[in-house]
Amino acid sequence: MQSEKNFSVGYRLEDYPRPSVTADVVAFMVRSQARENYKKNSETRLSILLIKRGGHPFRGCWALPGGFLQPGETLEECALREATEETSVTPASLMPVGVFSDPGRDPRGWVISGAYASIISEESVRQVGGDDASDAQWFDVTFERGGAGECRLELCCGEIRICAALKEKATRFGRTDYTIRDSGGLAFDHAAIIAAALTVLREGAKDFDTIFDFLPEKFTLSALQKVQETIMNITILPASFRRKIGEYVVETDEFTQGDGHRPARLYRKKTDSGS
Repeated sequence: MQSEKNFSVGYRLEDYPRPSVTADVVAFMVRSQARENYKKNSETRLSILLIKRGGHPFRGCWALPGGFLQPGETLEECALREATEETSVTPASLMPVGVFSDPGRDPRGWVISGAYASIISEESVRQVGGDDASDAQWFDVTFERGGAGECRLELCCGEIRICAALKEKATRFGRTDYTIRDSGGLAFDHAAIIAAALTVLREGAKDFDTIFDFLPEKFTLSALQKVQETIMNITILPASFRRKIGEYVVETDEFTQGDGHRPARLYRKKTDSGS
């Protein structure tokens, strides 16, 4: 019987066809927009970061930050590097969305992508197009489901508006895949990646897994509620929200100051130790 060592010596990886590998990042942020009347709370919008491609293919089209895996890198390291190079924003952490491997997803050839979602704090943003990106901007995102699995994705940044049409393809192990009906001008299959990332994010927000990452260490309950409502695109009764959130937060002795509103108590996320 052939030994493991002898097998390894005679094995030629180049004898087998191999795809190129990329990593793409769907960076989310909940952005606040102050109203003219200071007595009213600011509006919040869920946004994602897109880059405008500076080279072919899809030159001039908007796309997710991403790029090819380099020797010695993990996919996560590639995703972090590409996001930093193209946008000057380094995500603090990454959440796997899925692997996208349709043979025709990239006109350059056989390219598979590992997609990740990340959460960027509003305070850390310095979007500056770099590397092979000619521009980088935050786009407000709307994602709505219709009948028969039809979905509509809309991305807006000032006068720029991107509308994509998708259809739910399959749901397995909590993950939903999408078929693109109309990309709306987004590069590659990024409309499907964004839809999948939004689905993962909303599922996590249902039981508060992800919403704390959009907030500073100390926050008001109303701010926490706004984040969940913004991500899930729903309205929640305050009393119902406070009943559910109680086991996840800890009250502090601090209050908000100097924002024109009545001071509100600050809370923080409960740790595993319960404190």
